[in-house]
Amino acid sequence: MAQVPQRFFDALAVRTWCGLSLRGLGRAREEIDAINVYPVADGDTGTNLYLTVESAFAAVEAVFAAHEVDGAVRDAGEGARDAGEGALNADGGPSLADAVGAMAHGALIGARGNSGTILAQLLRGMAQVLAARGDSGHTEGAGLRLALRHAAASARQAVAHPVEGTVLTVASAAADAAEEAGGGCAEVARAAYEGARAALVATPGQLPVLERAGVVDAGGHGLVTVLAALVETFTGRAPGPVTVPHARVEHGGEGPAAGECATEGDESGPAFEVIYLLEAEDAAVARLRQRLDALGDSLVVVGGDGLWNVHVHVDDAGAAVEAGVEAGRPYRIRITHFGHGDAHTTGTERPPRERAQRAVVAVVPGEGLAELCTEAGATTVLARPGEPPASGELVQAVRRAHAREVVLLPNDAELRHTAAAAAEQARTEGIRVALIPTRSAVQGIAALAVHEPERRFDEDVVAMTSAAGATRHAEVTVAERQSWTTAGICQAGDVLGLIDGDVAVIGADVSEVAATVLDRMLSAGGELVTLVLGDEAPQAVADRLEARVRDAYLAVDTVVYRGGRQGALLLVGVE
Repeated sequence: MAQVPQRFFDALAVRTWCGLSLRGLGRAREEIDAINVYPVADGDTGTNLYLTVESAFAAVEAVFAAHEVDGAVRDAGEGARDAGEGALNADGGPSLADAVGAMAHGALIGARGNSGTILAQLLRGMAQVLAARGDSGHTEGAGLRLALRHAAASARQAVAHPVEGTVLTVASAAADAAEEAGGGCAEVARAAYEGARAALVATPGQLPVLERAGVVDAGGHGLVTVLAALVETFTGRAPGPVTVPHARVEHGGEGPAAGECATEGDESGPAFEVIYLLEAEDAAVARLRQRLDALGDSLVVVGGDGLWNVHVHVDDAGAAVEAGVEAGRPYRIRITHFGHGDAHTTGTERPPRERAQRAVVAVVPGEGLAELCTEAGATTVLARPGEPPASGELVQAVRRAHAREVVLLPNDAELRHTAAAAAEQARTEGIRVALIPTRSAVQGIAALAVHEPERRFDEDVVAMTSAAGATRHAEVTVAERQSWTTAGICQAGDVLGLIDGDVAVIGADVSEVAATVLDRMLSAGGELVTLVLGDEAPQAVADRLEARVRDAYLAVDTVVYRGGRQGALLLVGVE
């Protein structure tokens, strides 16, 4: 089906571009992974680019969703009876600045790997120009030309030691071609795509490691895919498929041989990839760049305005993290060892460990629950407030569980489609996956409590599904903005009590709202109450609820856990 073309670069064009980029990278992911030989032949560039764009797309969708809610609230305030009237604000929805800002921020916090981090900076560079020129709500060809040029320049500045024949070369070629193009956004986008594709084909002649492997640069291939989506956004038609050389087959395997040079003339390379988000001032980040540059290679630091994404390959992962601590506050730290089968192995390592028969993968909203579920034998994926995991992260967790059969617990109603996509992907890799549609972490806890790996898989899934379904769930949280709810209009700062996903109570006191929620849930019966307190919830709330259960519901037991930074003040489960 042909895409409806966008004439100008406005918020809707941003949304369309991100969606088409995600779809394109989803189709090209395996091909890009297969040709990934530089800077490390770890076969994940396509996946990392997909995850980065998925995060950007989710952020843009959230901006549009917020405008839909705000429009509904305004309708309600004006006496409208149908809160669903008008999908967008009266002014047509989010501004161009809102949309590109969300795109850049989403890419920044979701960036994965070397190429994903560079792509995040490319998108940030474009966003800076587009936001500045979008006072009228959109920009045209001239603005897109400037955005592509600034993107290429800012990406080069983010890389400690730029290398030609990489995504940086492809980005520069796209910007050069765009500057020569006349006309509007469609003409500029097509010129940028054609220039990037020509540069991509030439990358093996610029980087010997690519020439030896018989492939083009994987990150550059990903960028060409993203630019193809930009062409489709403005023309309604996707350009022809990107035809590139594939990795040659060696040693009976597909793709570049393990041990292919990680960097020119260096077949060993650092042992770890370290990535983290960092809250820090500009001056501290400048010092951090110098220190990390001395520790390893493939250093890319992107971001600004106090929030950065740091990527580096090092032998001393602890020192890289400590450098971040000295610069500011690092978090979402990921350390990956370049282990068996990647560019730094010699072929003498022990064979892969045997797969377990069954495992559970659970998404959890805080460190406390992550520890609890890990102790119960589950592989966990941490979902921080406002940062839901992408489908690729769930697929990676399923792979990490290293089992023939996997039970997947999303523990969030909004993750059902993400989890379904991850389960489908894992099934194509030969893993038997059962998705239990848990809507809250307390349902996940109930399911995990009855998990018995010695049972037949189907029996285990039925038992876990039954336990989850028998657990009613609620949460107590604080409203971030004025909004229309099923219990009426709430104001920013109000305490909300949600039962089974719907707002049931609006109040001013956490303990009072929590007690009301608990009474309503227990009015239908129950034998066990599970309370999960967030970091910002005082212990007194749990103490009061425990006392209330003891005094008013004699046959009901209570268990309390500390969830950590889970977003909600309190999670409640009643079985």
